[in-house]
Amino acid sequence: MGTGTETWSTRRLLTWTTDHFTKRGIDSPRLSAEMLLAHVLEVPRLRLYTDPDRPASELERAAFRELVERATKHEPVDYLVGQAPFFSMMLKVDRRVLIPRPSTETLVEHVIQHARRTPGFASPTIADVGTGSGSIAVALAKHIPQSRVIATDAHEEVFEVARVNAKAEGVEERVEFRHGDLLAPLLGLRVRYLVSNPPYISDKEWAEVAPNVKDYEPTHALRGGGDGLQFIRTLIAEAHTYLDRPGQLVIEIAASQKQAVLDLAMSAPGLTNATVLADHEGLARVLVADATE
Repeated sequence: MGTGTETWSTRRLLTWTTDHFTKRGIDSPRLSAEMLLAHVLEVPRLRLYTDPDRPASELERAAFRELVERATKHEPVDYLVGQAPFFSMMLKVDRRVLIPRPSTETLVEHVIQHARRTPGFASPTIADVGTGSGSIAVALAKHIPQSRVIATDAHEEVFEVARVNAKAEGVEERVEFRHGDLLAPLLGLRVRYLVSNPPYISDKEWAEVAPNVKDYEPTHALRGGGDGLQFIRTLIAEAHTYLDRPGQLVIEIAASQKQAVLDLAMSAPGLTNATVLADHEGLARVLVADATE
C-alpha cells in the first residue's frame, strides 16, 4: 500500500490488502481486509461494495495501514476492530476476553432447540460458567425469552465487556453476573441448564496453538492443565449438585477429548445419556448429559 499521492479507492485497498494477507498466511484474508477497512471508514461492510470507487483520504489510509501492519503480525482482527460476530450478533471484544468461535454456536443452538421442544425447559434458569464476553449468556437470553441467565467468571474485569453486550442485545435485565471461581458463585442454586465453554487446551496442544491466539488472547481462558480436562473434570463431577431434575449439562470440549469426556460423564453421579455433538466442521465439540430423577 503506497504512501504517495496516487488514488486508493475502496476497491483497490481491498484488493491489495487481501493479496497481502494471503501471502502472509492471515486467516480469512478477504474478510479481514473488509473488517479493517469498514472499521476505519466507519461504514457497514456492505457499503464497501456499494461505493467501491470512493477514494480514501490520507488520514484514512494512514489509520488503515497501521491496522494492516498489526494484523500482519497476527494481532486478531476482531480485537483491532473491537467486535466479533457470534450467532447473528456483533459483540464487543477486547483482550480481556476470548474471541467467540463458530464452534460455540453449536452449544447455543442445541440449548435453544432443546428448550423449545422439551417439556419443562421453556422458561429455564441457565448458568453460564466462565462467561467471558458473555457470548453464550447473551445469545441464550435473547433466543429463550422466558429464561433467566446467571453468568459467572473468575476474572471480574470481563464483566465490563459482557454487560455491554447484554445491554446492546436488550437482555441486561435477565442476565445476572456473579464473580467467583468456576461453580462457587452458584452455591445453593439449582439450574435447568449448566453450560460452559471452559479452558480446555492441554499442555501438549498448547505448543501447536497459532500465534494470533497464543500471543494475544487471554491464556487463562484457553489452557486447561496437563490433559486439558482440569476444569471440565470439575464441571462434570459436580454438575449434579447444581442441576434441576430434569436438567442438562452442556460443555464445549476439544475434539481430541471426546472419549475421555464421555467416560467422565458416564461415571459421574446423577448424569445419564451422555453424548457429544459435532460442530459446523463435523468435529466432536459439545458434551451433552442429562440430569434425571
